Amino acid sequence: MNINKKYLPLIIGVALAAGIFVGGKLSFTDAPDRLFTSNSKKDKLNRLIDYIDHEYVEDVNTDSIVDVTVNRILDNLDPHSTYIAKEDLQAETDKMKGDFVGIGVTFYTYRDTVTVIRALQNGPSDNVGIKGGDRIIEANGDSIFGKNWSNDAVVSKLKGEKGTKVNLKVYRPSENKILDFKVRRNDVPIVSMDAAYMLNADIGYIKINRFAESTYKEFKKGLNELQDRGATKLVLDLRDNPGGFLNIAEQIADEFLEKDKLILFTKNKKGNIENSYATAKGDFEKGDVYVLINENSASASEIIAGALQDNDKGTIVGRRSFGKGLVQREMSLGDGSAIRLTISRYYTPTGRSIQRSYEKGNKDYYHEYYKRIQNGELTDEHKIEVADSLKFTTPKGKVVYGGGGIIPDEFVAIDEKRENATISRILASGIIEYFVFEELDKDRTTFKNMSKADFKDNFEVSDEELKRFSDYLNVRARYKISFAAYNDEVKLFLKAKLAEQLYGPEVYTEITNIDDAMINRVLDLSYQD
Repeated sequence: MNINKKYLPLIIGVALAAGIFVGGKLSFTDAPDRLFTSNSKKDKLNRLIDYIDHEYVEDVNTDSIVDVTVNRILDNLDPHSTYIAKEDLQAETDKMKGDFVGIGVTFYTYRDTVTVIRALQNGPSDNVGIKGGDRIIEANGDSIFGKNWSNDAVVSKLKGEKGTKVNLKVYRPSENKILDFKVRRNDVPIVSMDAAYMLNADIGYIKINRFAESTYKEFKKGLNELQDRGATKLVLDLRDNPGGFLNIAEQIADEFLEKDKLILFTKNKKGNIENSYATAKGDFEKGDVYVLINENSASASEIIAGALQDNDKGTIVGRRSFGKGLVQREMSLGDGSAIRLTISRYYTPTGRSIQRSYEKGNKDYYHEYYKRIQNGELTDEHKIEVADSLKFTTPKGKVVYGGGGIIPDEFVAIDEKRENATISRILASGIIEYFVFEELDKDRTTFKNMSKADFKDNFEVSDEELKRFSDYLNVRARYKISFAAYNDEVKLFLKAKLAEQLYGPEVYTEITNIDDAMINRVLDLSYQD
């Protein structure tokens, strides 16, 4: 967004105007004084934008002014009412839809060239023989390498109508050859279930990273497979899950709750209440369930945790969740952009609102994580602040609290070896992925005949590889990072990231779950049961 600083007072002035810009052109036969007479607030804003567009002494990008205006208005409502610009809407839609039409590869731009990390199993590229390490240098005769090609530009070149073909030229370093492939575009899933596997003979594990349109189907398939393998207990991992579609959370909660049990209710500003009840279709109503949450589990994740906790079903394990109890609806603004506007609050079955206060503004709201660190609640459950006025009781007499997240039944402190600032900084930087790719790219034949199970059970990152990563990190990082106190943890994540590039996200999750504090607590609890 390029806006000259000298126009800032003008933009702020417009941003303070009430209402959202809705199309319609001003007739300049009207006298200017009509602007502030009988028109509605939105008509006033329309006219002001048109005056600037047509009459202002210099050219001004009024589209940018409108974007700023909409954002400023929404910022004054609540932290979760948001604006989605038209250039971002399709990507947001794809992410929540759960799939898009493409060629089925994960990639990143490595040294200005589109480099395949992994062809998705049984996807369009995998079916024609494209492999990890391949460099895509042309698409339909157009070169797609160089500094001018962003990831978004590459994606737009590779995406297209379902069933259409794209001709690719691919350089394969291991063979020093340029190969030609004709790939038929097809539906490519954006997976929201990271893993579904057995922790032991009777405990299944499912990790969900968000609640998209496809999530319930993914979950149901995973649950059925685990039950077929003997799962009578389930760990549902919702850590770091920011939420998504409300109805998907309801469907998953329904799998655990008996018919006619209340899942949640919503209330809008008119006081209208809508109740959501479980049906008779649940397949895990008799099984034990453990839900893992942390301070980044929000919205739909909290709906499931709250529904089970308030119905005395299962055990919530972890740390206090984020605290988002507002429901949004996406609404088009008519020009390809949209807003997600808060339309109601939701309440758990006992009547709890778990929405945190946002009276002090959005910045303070999103910085509460640091307050939780400072007040010690991530390491000591007794430091969690509760209000007696927000005390509720479940049907079996368990005391639960509203007013800012779901407090777990079984508290597990933050793992200061794995979840410290150093490890978080390394993972967030993305450097570990680049290092793993370059190490793998030196000789992919090493893992050619190694199965996932063999890799998981037997492969170990050596001290030499750890030293190479340390050198690599401090050459490429913007600031020096020392992880000498966390060598074992860094080795674990190096192994997990290598597994992800070789075999996919499920093996990454299996490896990072090794000796995980919350899972260990679940195992202890299950033995007690």
